[in-house]
Amino acid sequence: MRSSGTSGTTDSLELFTTHRSLLFTVAYEMLGSAADAEDVVQEAWIRWAGLDAGVRAEVRDPRAYFVRIVSRQALNRLRTLSRRREEYVGEWLPEPLLTAPDVAEDIELAENVSIAMLAVLESLTPVERAVFVLREVFDAPYEEIAEAVDKSTAAVRQISSRARSHVAARRPRMQVDRSEQQAVVERFLAAVTTGDVQGLMDVLAPDVVLVADGGGIAQASRVPVYGVKKVINLLRPFPQWAVNPKVALLWLNGGLGIRIDDEAGGPSLISVVVEDGRIARIFAMRNPDKLGRVEEETRLAR
Repeated sequence: MRSSGTSGTTDSLELFTTHRSLLFTVAYEMLGSAADAEDVVQEAWIRWAGLDAGVRAEVRDPRAYFVRIVSRQALNRLRTLSRRREEYVGEWLPEPLLTAPDVAEDIELAENVSIAMLAVLESLTPVERAVFVLREVFDAPYEEIAEAVDKSTAAVRQISSRARSHVAARRPRMQVDRSEQQAVVERFLAAVTTGDVQGLMDVLAPDVVLVADGGGIAQASRVPVYGVKKVINLLRPFPQWAVNPKVALLWLNGGLGIRIDDEAGGPSLISVVVEDGRIARIFAMRNPDKLGRVEEETRLAR
């Protein structure tokens, strides 16, 4: 027979595990890094497991309690990461995740965890990002958010309004039918792999922007590339310099993405934003330190 202490720990683990996908999603949205999100969730579990059984029994809403712990830990880490990212070589993009196709069926979740949205969230301050994620993505009450970020409820309302306006001015329009998105991505992929300039002209928006993240490790443009002509000049030579490339479509962060494994240039994961039947944004993630979460699906939840 198990001791009551062992039983209590097991029950606590089961309760925490029930909410684990949600907690990872909260941390990942706040941090844009799967590795850091995992660390935050682990820290939250250690704190929860370390509580006296009587204290745990008094927690009336475990979900809200867990989200509050994770939010605090993520906010602390986000402040540290913000300083590190100022020294990052080139553009910083989120760590991409291989997700199940059903994530795309939850349109709101898919949009919020997309590479494009996470890139927009990078322009917020740590507190603004925490408030935005908790309020707009997870619909947390202002009072709970205030406790999580150590601000007054009135201050949180103001921060939320400011962050919402900031994101609304920058977020991409992503209401695209899945079949249309796939058709556009396939046209883009065919044009890139064959060096078809006209095909690229037809599939790219005139004001397309390409952002690449090599982290100073993999070859990548260190500044965003603006405009269809410059983007085509960057993509057109692919058939000449690629060595035995292997190309596949996969689900990245709730949207259809591209994986390219090339013996010369190394692996690349590409996420795009489709607007009005053309590609308006291209995000190319090439830093190998960020590509470790694409071998198996990551469960996300709200």
